Order: sequence, then structure tokens, then C-alpha cells
Amino acid sequence: MMMEAASSSPRGTEEKRPGDPEPRGLRFLTWEEIGQRNGRGAAPQERWLVIERKVYDISRFGRRHPGGARLIGSHAGQDATDAFVAFHVDKVLVNKYLKPLQIGELAPDQPSIEPTKNKMLVKDFRELRATVEKMGLLKPNQLFFFLHLAHILLLDTAAWLILFYFGTSLMPFVASLVVLTISQVQASWLQHDLGHLSVFRKSKWNHLLHKFVMCHLIGASARWWTLLHSQHHAKPNCFQKDPDIDMHPFLFTLGKKLSIELGIKKTKYMPYHHQHKYFFITLPPLLFPTYFHYHTFYIAYTKRYWADLAWMLTFYIRFFFTYGLLLEIKSLLAYYFIFRMLESSWFVWVSQMNHIPMHIYYDNNLDWVSTQLQATCNVEQSLFNDWFTGHLNFQIEHHLFPTMPRHNYWKVAPLVKSLCAKHGIEYQCKPLLTAFADIVHSLKNSGELWLDAYLHK
Repeated sequence: MMMEAASSSPRGTEEKRPGDPEPRGLRFLTWEEIGQRNGRGAAPQERWLVIERKVYDISRFGRRHPGGARLIGSHAGQDATDAFVAFHVDKVLVNKYLKPLQIGELAPDQPSIEPTKNKMLVKDFRELRATVEKMGLLKPNQLFFFLHLAHILLLDTAAWLILFYFGTSLMPFVASLVVLTISQVQASWLQHDLGHLSVFRKSKWNHLLHKFVMCHLIGASARWWTLLHSQHHAKPNCFQKDPDIDMHPFLFTLGKKLSIELGIKKTKYMPYHHQHKYFFITLPPLLFPTYFHYHTFYIAYTKRYWADLAWMLTFYIRFFFTYGLLLEIKSLLAYYFIFRMLESSWFVWVSQMNHIPMHIYYDNNLDWVSTQLQATCNVEQSLFNDWFTGHLNFQIEHHLFPTMPRHNYWKVAPLVKSLCAKHGIEYQCKPLLTAFADIVHSLKNSGELWLDAYLHK
């Protein structure tokens, strides 16, 4: 649920707009009635959700939702209170756009917390959230992010200067590639912060700098990234709701239960029992140079993100003009493809170490904390790990508080550990290399489970 994460909300809050539900008297509703409006089954299907006991009809609002229909639809038939609070910075503004969608409230005899969710855990987490806000942990240190941007720009400039001053022989070529790769990956971590609205207090400044970093420095669409990444955060590792695991089953089989299910159905798109081997030569080196290149332009064009496309073109003009002055066409294309491969490898190993080894299955409509904790794990803290992963070694804290500035993750971590200990939830934290190895072990295990089910069940 990110009404403001992808872009600013449309103007005109009070006027009737196409797609808004027809005015009707507010009525009292039960959780059972709401759960039936989940958008599944034969079309047309109503989609309702609950935020702070109020019931909203989002059936025709999905396409106007800045985060996309798939994102808001992932909570259809469910209580979205904690997701709404987690993602929206300016709740007063967003509530104005919710008002026309309200069709009722929970009946007085209905509990505030959905029956499928851990009541005490929900209450304790909401108390923790209030404590976090009082401690000021959602407020950014803008000097931190300024210095981070400065080191990205210095590295970006240094990559070109290495070739300019030292020539284009092998050693300067390799050194320049390494420096540019570091700059690009660190820019990826910064655009991640901006996409989560955690750098500035006002959303519009986050959106503006997000376009500069993501579109101009990296060459990808900021709104494309937000569209997909918001869905991931809403329902991490939930098959058919989290786009980060859409590679199942076409390239990999993921998760124990899904792999067995796939084997029983005798479905085979790839030799999954070898996926822990072909992973090394597919997803890490090729995600950015192939799929991301195509997909970011495809989404930006089909959804008419014209501003993003214009910003993206400035990256390619700048890159091919400046480096084209120093490199011949073959060397230039090789340079571009190699740095994209290096960038992709770094990104994939870091981004997947927290999720692929964790629980992957269909959405079971668990509470916010349980949903995030079963899908995420942490990596041990160190200055190097913080820098290398863009603080995504604190993946648990990031998923629980997605708008929290990353320099505060270490401060909230002890409170999160205490909450987990109180409720018997496993808080996984491992060394960096172990986390990398667990990706391969998980793929090997799920591939073997698929093969056994495919052959014997």
C-alpha cells in the first residue's frame, strides 16, 4: 500500500472521479464479509480492505493507485492497517483520498485485529512503532546522505578520469570498471533510500532526487523500481504477490512447499535439480544487462512515465558521449556490458541473501511482523557490511520500518530482537559469506525436493 511512494497523489480530493465507488450509506461489516471481497474468482469481483476499522472499496481504484493495482490489491479482503502506517509518510494527506472510498466500518462486535493474526504481537508491534517515532528514529540525518551522494559522484568522476589520464590499456580499463561499478552499486543503495522516502522529510524532495539518482546516474526508471519494490515489501516471498520471486517456476523453483507442489504437477521448465549450478551464470551476471534493461524501458513506456524516460536518456547521452571520446566502439560496448555484469552480480548476491533462503509460499494473511520475519534475515553488522550492502544487512528492521533512514537500523535492532524473543519468533542473523552460501544451499535443496516429487509422487 503506497499511495505516495511512487508519485504524488492526484489533485482534487473532494470531487467525484471516474472509478470512485458510488455514494452509499456507511454500514457495519464483519471480517467474514470483508474476507470474501478479495478479488478472486469469476470477474467482476469486489475488493475491500480495512484500515483502522474503516472499510474501503478499492475495486476500481487500483489503476489510479500510485503504487499500482497489484500492490493495493495484495491486501484485498484483509486488514491493511500496519502496511498503510508503514508505507505512508503523510497520512493526513493520504486519508483525504481514502475518504471517498469508504463504504463502512467494522461492526461493534468485531475485533479490531483480524482473526488470522496474532493479537498480542500486533499490539506489541504498534507500541514499538510508537516508541520508534518518539525516539525520532524515522527522522533522517541529511548529512549522512549528502556525504553518501558525494562519494558516489566522486567515484563516478574518477572512473572517467582514470581512462582520461592513464589511457585505455588493460590496467586503467579494469581499474575504471571497478571504480564505476562501485559508484553504480552505491547509487543503487541511495536510490533505494530515496524510493522509500527516507532521505528527506517531504516526499516531493525524495521523488525529485530519486529521479536524478535512479534515472540520470543509473539509467533506469524510478517509478518502475518503486512499482515493483513496493509490491515486494507489502508481501515479501508471497508467491503471485511478490514480483521478486516471479522467477519461480520459469527459471528457478523456490521454497520447499512450492518446489514439491511443482514436482507433483510434473512441471519442468528448467532442470531445477541443477539450478544451484546454473544460478552462477544466469541471475547474478545477467539480471541487469538483460532483463532489467528491457523491463525498465518497457514499463516506463507502457505506463507513460515520460519524465522518467527523459531523465534516463540523459544517462545514456552522458555515458556514451563522455566514454565515447576515450574508447572505440567495441571497447565502449564491452566496457558498458562488463560494468553492468559486475553491478548486477553485486546487487543480486546482496539482495537475494536475505530472502531466497527464507520461507516462500502463498500469502497466508499473517500479521505484519510475522509476514516480514518469515521472509527476511539479517547479516552481521560491521562497517564494511554496512557499506557493501547499503545497510541491507539490517533487512529485518528495514522491512518492519520501510521509511526508516538506514543509519538508524542499528538503534532499533535491539528493540526488534526483544519483540521477537517475547513472542518466540526466530530472529536470524548470520555472517556475510554464510548468507551468500545459503542462497546456493537453498536452491540446491529446493531443486532436490522438486526432483523427488517429480519422479516419485
